[in-house]
Amino acid sequence: MLRVAVPNKGILSESAILMLKEAGYTVRRDPKDLHVVDQAHGIEFFYLRPRDIATYVGAGSLDVGFTGLDLLLDSRSKAESVADLGFGGSTFRFAGPVGAFKSLKDLAGKRVATAYPHLVEDFLKAEGVEVELVQLDGAVEVAVRLGVADAVADVVSTGNTLRQAGLEIFGPVILESSAQLIVAPNRKADHMQLLRRMQGVLVAREYVIFDYDCPADLVAQASAITPGIESPTISPMRDSDWVAVRSLVPANEINAKMDELYELGARAILVSAIHAARI
Repeated sequence: MLRVAVPNKGILSESAILMLKEAGYTVRRDPKDLHVVDQAHGIEFFYLRPRDIATYVGAGSLDVGFTGLDLLLDSRSKAESVADLGFGGSTFRFAGPVGAFKSLKDLAGKRVATAYPHLVEDFLKAEGVEVELVQLDGAVEVAVRLGVADAVADVVSTGNTLRQAGLEIFGPVILESSAQLIVAPNRKADHMQLLRRMQGVLVAREYVIFDYDCPADLVAQASAITPGIESPTISPMRDSDWVAVRSLVPANEINAKMDELYELGARAILVSAIHAARI
């Protein structure tokens, strides 16, 4: 059986479980369940702490895992990312007291608090800056106020939490992170079906199906509006002056594309959701 690690809590857990459910797999019903066997697909799911997943997969104890790029890099695991899953986005930045730091070089010799010591250490090493790292498990933004550190390296969304702590962002982005599907090094188990299903879920979320009638002499212009993944499907109609067109269109472009097609001369423009896909 394929052995798969799934985050047991947090936004990574909720989104990973939803993807697995949309892909047709059996997922846990009780948040207390730590092990679920999907006999129909030959998969075992292990619900683990998000921070531990890359370690288990990197050691080969589990075949596949869902985790954040930040956690993967911080673990220094040998696991390999095979897909970006498009959720759990986060940005890592440096922050310090207002006016105290202007550039990354100003951190030299200072104390930097973070919950991701290896990630930050590797970044600073590549930049040629040496600091004293202070590892914390959470509430990193209060480290400066409490005198534990001179600056922090943490996840930033709006920056409000840092500002409330009297800090400002400075220096370059450390990392743009998102959820990844990772696999064990020298893996023996076949993970391709799971990977294809995850990719199918992403396509189903990102695209919709456009069906419309188009004057035959405007097919080239219509195809330019809805080029699809490879090419739109063109089918003859009873009236030889018209053809039926089907194509995939990004979901966030629905109304703009419909307007363009209608202005071109297309009619009977219908949009359908995708529930599953293989591209």
